[in-house]
Amino acid sequence: MKKFVFGIILLVLVSFEVNAQEIAVLKYNGGGDWYANPTALPNLIKFCNTNLKTSLNEKPETVELGSTDIYQYPFIHMTGHGNVVFSEAEKENLRQYLLSGGFLHIDDNYGMDEFIRPLLKELFPEQILQEIPADHEIFRNQYKFPNGLPKIHEHDAQRPQALGIFENGRLLILYTVESDLGDGWESKEVHNDPEEIRLKALQMGANIIKYAFEK
Repeated sequence: MKKFVFGIILLVLVSFEVNAQEIAVLKYNGGGDWYANPTALPNLIKFCNTNLKTSLNEKPETVELGSTDIYQYPFIHMTGHGNVVFSEAEKENLRQYLLSGGFLHIDDNYGMDEFIRPLLKELFPEQILQEIPADHEIFRNQYKFPNGLPKIHEHDAQRPQALGIFENGRLLILYTVESDLGDGWESKEVHNDPEEIRLKALQMGANIIKYAFEK
């Protein structure tokens, strides 16, 4: 069970095992393609419902950063290739969502990094974006990744990194970079990835979903 805040005073108990839940894609401003990888989350949801016995709604929703609707979703996914802009009101809304129990996964689809890092610093100026160690539970709660985040797509020979913002020991924001998990979640015909690569991506995604709903 996990406590969630809707608006200012409404509290809702969220159950990972029992109740059907929704996850959402974050729509943001700035010109970046927030809608990239359209088959990724539906495929990840199917994988989780089959292999983790979750009850996620098969169609992910789209939520705007400044909307109070974000409080309906325990897990929000963000991706894209380009510029990202948050207004002050949007930053405050996202900050309160995260501190109230929400979870944001940002997956750099190559091209977001230079925009995301300054925004995260503005969002939580008192926190440090830190690398998550390979022994963290997110790498072993369901499927084992002893070396940490897997490399899914090779673009510039940089090692994959899972970076995080923590508050009182809880991971609020997971930022995956130099991995391209979302491309690995996409349908096979999109990138023609080998099945073992797609499976690694889906298994890592399942670990992220499991962590987000159980924390």
